Amino acid sequence: MNSPQTAAFVSGYEVRAKSGANGEFGGELLEIAMGPHHPSTHGVFRMDVVLDGERVVKLKPVFGYLHRNHEKIAEDATYLASIPYTDRLDYFCSLTNNWAYCLAVEKLAGLQVPERAEYIRVITAELTRLQNHACLGGFLLQDMGASGTPLMYAFREREKILDLFESLTGARMMCNYMRFGGCRCDLPDGWLEQTRQVLAGFPRFLDEFERLLNENEILMSRTQGVGVLSSDLAVNAGVTGPMLRASGVNYDLRKVDKYGIYDRFSFRIPLGDHGDVYDRYMMRILEMRESFNILSQALRDIPEGPIVDPKAKIRGFRPKAGEAYGRIEAPKGELGFYLISDGSPNPYRYRVRAPSFINLTILEDMCLGHHVADVVIILGSFDIVLGEVDR
Repeated sequence: MNSPQTAAFVSGYEVRAKSGANGEFGGELLEIAMGPHHPSTHGVFRMDVVLDGERVVKLKPVFGYLHRNHEKIAEDATYLASIPYTDRLDYFCSLTNNWAYCLAVEKLAGLQVPERAEYIRVITAELTRLQNHACLGGFLLQDMGASGTPLMYAFREREKILDLFESLTGARMMCNYMRFGGCRCDLPDGWLEQTRQVLAGFPRFLDEFERLLNENEILMSRTQGVGVLSSDLAVNAGVTGPMLRASGVNYDLRKVDKYGIYDRFSFRIPLGDHGDVYDRYMMRILEMRESFNILSQALRDIPEGPIVDPKAKIRGFRPKAGEAYGRIEAPKGELGFYLISDGSPNPYRYRVRAPSFINLTILEDMCLGHHVADVVIILGSFDIVLGEVDR
């Protein structure tokens, strides 16, 4: 490969020599395009990586292959019509997407959420966090080259939670469940007991998962000291969620904003010491245990009562002119919706603050100096979904 035009395609990679560019040891630098169809890119995403030998000297994230014009579509649709579109952002976590958007509209319209609906929102959000974090552990090990065992363990538990979502909302993933001022429908008969039965087996799953993986020699050697994210860089780059807390920054919107009724629950915020891939893996494990504690309290205390504010309108919904920003602690970080109302049935401005997109901005900083094989694992520890990256 002696000219810039010469390229080879191997297993989803495009490899291109950069003529005239020499590495530290005098060899040619190689430019590798990973994706947009490489399995490790977690969707239609590409990384242009420049290598000196196997060491990363430059990395550029490339996305836009999946752009669906979500924000502009919402400005031409009614407020209510945008709820199903939020399902398709982080399509692993449609219920938390619904909540963040509804929270912004409720601030804009001055709606109050009944107590029972608040409990339902917490329960569905924490179930969403459980299935998201369980899958992240499975996907990360898959990226590392493990057999399908960890992923199948995770998907087994995810199926149980998706069954609960289906019986409640009619859909397993695109739930379209929350509404301004509450929820679309009440819990079906027996749903709370089914949820308690699913949760009763979850600690055993976590114990087995940790025994299988936490002290695995290969996992530890591949993840400890790899992709270190300093607390200063994380804060300055706007990183949120488990990635931020893995770097030792104590910031969780469930504690900071106390949105919904999170101030009623006793739970702690796990923090990492090193900010490497291993800490980011462990952060999801520890957060699942805290979500289990929140769910136990919410299922115990959920009251009877209405599930939607009687002042909320379905037809003719026109918030007064103004602006609002609603944000929640979604499984991947701070998910926020910024809305401007001009008094019409449609938002004048609709903007999404998606954690996967913001967190990706520091991918190069975390990969420089590492081997190309480490790049796959570092990206896997981000927990991105391209639906909310491209929007």
